[in-house]
Amino acid sequence: MPRIFVVIAAALVGLFFANTCLYVVDQRQYAIVFALGQVDQVRSEPGLYFKLPAPFQNVAFFDKRIQTIDTPEAERFITSEKKNLLVDSYIKWRIVDPRLYFVRLSGDSRLAASRMTQVVKSALNEEITKRTVAQMISGERTQVMSSVVEKVKDEAKEIGVEIVDVRLKRVDLLPEVSESVFRRMEAERKRVANDLRATGGAEAEQIRADADRQREVILAEAYREAQTIKGEGDAKAASIYNASFGRNPEFFSFYRSLEAYKKSLASKQDVMVVDPKSDFFRFMQSQGK
Repeated sequence: MPRIFVVIAAALVGLFFANTCLYVVDQRQYAIVFALGQVDQVRSEPGLYFKLPAPFQNVAFFDKRIQTIDTPEAERFITSEKKNLLVDSYIKWRIVDPRLYFVRLSGDSRLAASRMTQVVKSALNEEITKRTVAQMISGERTQVMSSVVEKVKDEAKEIGVEIVDVRLKRVDLLPEVSESVFRRMEAERKRVANDLRATGGAEAEQIRADADRQREVILAEAYREAQTIKGEGDAKAASIYNASFGRNPEFFSFYRSLEAYKKSLASKQDVMVVDPKSDFFRFMQSQGK
């Protein structure tokens, strides 16, 4: 029995030693070891470590993962046009220097969130006051977020943290000014659209006029070339006719008379009042020859 008590006592002493003198650092954590209330060392690598029992040494753990500060309500900012904007944003941050973080903020995450929120709000206000409503709503939101991160980077290092990103979830006008701003933007867009239509119509008319002019030039050149070719063909045909009929003038005269008969007597309803002894019928009167 005494031996069992010894074993139990040794186990209890070992358990007490393990509970008070050993600690585990997770890969998602920093560990700060305090010696009599003062920061003694910082553990950033995961593993099993030894310390003196309390109150000689104590350990505090801090999350090294990226954390989020989400504003519960949208905040009001003023643009360069003196218009009010409601901006809803969130901050991504993490601890990079746990010793400085504890010294400056006593390791209080709520105090750290309040400090970073104020710094980011000041930087946002500085960026938004330089821009108009249209710029904030449309094209320059990414530039604003990047500028804010750059401006707060140095101030965040002073408290041992890094602001990874600042994002604008929502940028809206106040209800009382939304309608007037949208009407003005709509009128501006309509004006631009009308200008584009007018410019396009003028260019279209110019293109059509140029196409019509080119068409007329092409047709005129084609007609001139066709007439030239036709004239050359007629001249060549006349030359061939002259050469052919010049060999037998009597046959040529007979052939022309036949053509005249053919054209004059083409229809049964044609009526001719001509002297039968006229020269027109001379080949009909000389059939025997």
